[in-house]
Amino acid sequence: MAEHTISNDRLSLTVSEHGAEIRSLIRKSDGKELMWQADPAFWGRTSPVLFPLVGNYFEKESVYDGKTYTMGQHGFARDMDFHPVAMTDTSLKFLVRDNEMTKEKYPFSFYLTIAYELEGDTVKVVWNVKNTDIRTMYFSIGGHPAFNCDLKSAKLLFEKEKSPVKGSLISGIIEGDGSGCLSDRQKSLKLNNGILDLSEEMFDEDALIFENFQSDTVTLMDVHERKVLSLSFDAPLFGVWSPAGKHAPFVCIEPWYGRCDKVGFNKKIEEREYGTALQMGEEFITSYDIKVF
Repeated sequence: MAEHTISNDRLSLTVSEHGAEIRSLIRKSDGKELMWQADPAFWGRTSPVLFPLVGNYFEKESVYDGKTYTMGQHGFARDMDFHPVAMTDTSLKFLVRDNEMTKEKYPFSFYLTIAYELEGDTVKVVWNVKNTDIRTMYFSIGGHPAFNCDLKSAKLLFEKEKSPVKGSLISGIIEGDGSGCLSDRQKSLKLNNGILDLSEEMFDEDALIFENFQSDTVTLMDVHERKVLSLSFDAPLFGVWSPAGKHAPFVCIEPWYGRCDKVGFNKKIEEREYGTALQMGEEFITSYDIKVF
């Protein structure tokens, strides 16, 4: 599948038409590759876009207008071929829309565009969802970018512009029954001046899920607490993940508009927590930034 590269004096960004997925982000000052390179021995993706589902439906099913639909984790957009619709030296835009395959899993008609813009030391990622159906459309969308790091020594700094992060973050816990759905259990992660020391064991129970706008900027730092990159977003929740038990040399920082169902959810797509509703003809536009230091 074709890939496209854009660059400025600070960054080089490569995006694949398959999934409109970031495949490479290089800091030009030292040639450092910041993105995980999708080694399937650990995880065969780099930065999939999660749409129209973030996480899992309970029992992989949703119900709408009396009909049951089955869809796997994180939806289908990450496995679709997008069409490039605009390109400059420093920007890319890709489009995908519903088709016969998507209608088997998801009842609504849509356009999804994903755009990437280089602005100095920052990559701006823009999502635009348009409801082209004659009914109200319900969906979730999220990012899943993976960044190279050593989990034994890397750190994350959590910041919030309007009300600073306190001494801990509260994370939801994925149920350990293989459902990929959220349990009622929670755990508190203690911070030191907003900093969390990462470890391989931290992800033994799957992703860390932080709800209710606990942070709007997450910064990856090295062992010396030097900033490597940061993600800034206005999403109501975000995930932090690395595959359990694999000693993988990366961490994902994931802004989400939606999440997996809770165990026992009634499956009605219009009642999903953190879901977004769009009226006929409406658009949902949002973005997040990756700033490189």
